[in-house]
Amino acid sequence: MSVAFRRENDDEHLEPKFEIPIAPGPNLVTPRGRRLIEARLADLDTQIAGATNEDAAKALKRDHRYWGTRLTTAEVVAMPDDAEVAIGSRVAFTLEGKHRTIDITGGDEADAAQNRIAFSAPLARALIGLAPGETADFAGRPDAIEVLETGPAPDAD
Repeated sequence: MSVAFRRENDDEHLEPKFEIPIAPGPNLVTPRGRRLIEARLADLDTQIAGATNEDAAKALKRDHRYWGTRLTTAEVVAMPDDAEVAIGSRVAFTLEGKHRTIDITGGDEADAAQNRIAFSAPLARALIGLAPGETADFAGRPDAIEVLETGPAPDAD
């Protein structure tokens, strides 16, 4: 049989496993966000220690490298005050007349279902730097947002 038609082993034809991509830009986190990353790493350490399947262990180690990098690059932001919206703020605002309240967080702790959005999200970018009573353009509409109230998110510290 020709060497051109022989497989050395089955691993040659497996899909390559890539690292989990890291978002570009600074890794700004709240104190809560840093604690969540540390807890995730501790959980992964436990899972890796108990892994019996080599493929599962490889996936866990890949996740561990990602979260290890996130912890290493984490820049904890100072807790905001009531003067203006910042990372770590809970902000009440109106968007086109509808009242909403959100927390602005680091990227890794964002959870839309819990009304936590990343500082890099378009809505957060529009809100950051505004003070209560100020308005901002959003999605091409002038004065679409009005900040009603802001202060530190209760669980961000």
